[in-house]
Amino acid sequence: MKKTVGLVAAAMAALVLGAGAAVAQQKEWKEIRIGTEGAYPPWNNLNSAGKLEGFEIDFGNALCEKMKVKCTWVAQDWDGIIPALLAGKYDMIMAGMNATEERAKKVSFTSTYSRTPISFIAAKSVSSTDISPAALKGKAIGAQGSTIHANYLEKYYKDAQIKLYPTQEEANLDLKNGRLDYILADKLALTDFIDGQGKDCCKFVSDIKRDPTIHGPGVAAAFRKEDTALGAMVSKAIEESIKDGTHKVIMDKYFKVNILVD
Repeated sequence: MKKTVGLVAAAMAALVLGAGAAVAQQKEWKEIRIGTEGAYPPWNNLNSAGKLEGFEIDFGNALCEKMKVKCTWVAQDWDGIIPALLAGKYDMIMAGMNATEERAKKVSFTSTYSRTPISFIAAKSVSSTDISPAALKGKAIGAQGSTIHANYLEKYYKDAQIKLYPTQEEANLDLKNGRLDYILADKLALTDFIDGQGKDCCKFVSDIKRDPTIHGPGVAAAFRKEDTALGAMVSKAIEESIKDGTHKVIMDKYFKVNILVD
């Protein structure tokens, strides 16, 4: 009996020591590699000089300064952005990514730093503002693949011709050239297109009602589930940046409206 008790006690001690070692081995984050798409203005994009710029680049750098860590950016195609995080190519994602339930099965998310409307746009010749699935039956609707917008179309617009694209810019170009009837995307990303290349061809039609199961609470940074210390550190910096006005200063540089709407 004493031998059994001794073995149990030894096993419990080993578990405690193991847990303590795991805590002791938590990584101290002095450098953070941030993955982003680099093709989603004004959130993140590569400029003519091949350098990353946009709201998330400036905001991410501000967070790093607040956390007193060195940060480097890595451009990654959207379709592979989560697999590359899980493979260790970088430590965190800031790429206009909504913290959805589906994505949360693979990664964890920080506090949100954006929550914006989602809209349909179409050619200026479209007179109706009816965006119901019945009204858009048979219409060619574009969205960026592997996004909440693609998921929304696939759930509610099954009778439409859904066309998915590697980047938002490719979808915008097809609408401009008459190969699409509508596009569904983040309103602020579309505003950049409507005010620029799409100024003469296209217009906003209507916003949609967000579906919590598809869209989640808003845009956040994603990190590997085991990197809890990193997530807590970044969440704290995000919340402090919103409170002290850093977020607003950077937001006002890129947007004409509040990007943290309810």
